[in-house]
Amino acid sequence: MRNNEYQLSLMDAAVTKLSLPDADIEYYANFLAADVAWDTYHALLEGSDWRQENITVYGKSYPTPRLSSWVGDAGTDYRYSNMTMHPLPWTATLQALREQVEQASAHQYNSVLLNLYRDGQDSNGWHSDDEPELGVDPVIASLSLGGSRDFHLRHKTTREKFSIALEHGSLLIMRGATQRCWQHHIPKRAKANSRINLTFRTILK
Repeated sequence: MRNNEYQLSLMDAAVTKLSLPDADIEYYANFLAADVAWDTYHALLEGSDWRQENITVYGKSYPTPRLSSWVGDAGTDYRYSNMTMHPLPWTATLQALREQVEQASAHQYNSVLLNLYRDGQDSNGWHSDDEPELGVDPVIASLSLGGSRDFHLRHKTTREKFSIALEHGSLLIMRGATQRCWQHHIPKRAKANSRINLTFRTILK
């Protein structure tokens, strides 16, 4: 799919600003038109190098409850939970998505983490995207394709909680103190359909 086709597919939907303390979060419910979002979902599902990584928690190694793929510019290794992911090259589909997300967020990214949640049993535990190579107050842009999943947020100090459903074709942008002050996760969900999530990031080389 050519870049201009992605450009024409963008919905002119208003952005929703989440009213949360110590956070700067924007949500575009219809960032991609539904048909283009489905075409993109299938292209990524079939064309990505999906792997099940092992993470270490409290000295024990576990397979991640989802499949993932790390794509980025040269030199954008990503380390978390005693694991290092080396970037695969950008595909035409991912490059086109990167350009559209950069336009919407007014920020440049050099990498993207793809996660495949095969069903409702695949999940992501409480965490913040605050690894050292992301720098202070990183901008994280999260694009969702496929089945809707709940995105939970929890303030690190007050323990205040917030939840939003990330719909097919939506874009969530987190800025400012969000990663310093909040954690987030994707809980298990009964009868959930397959979902692909892309989180665009900037690795400090």
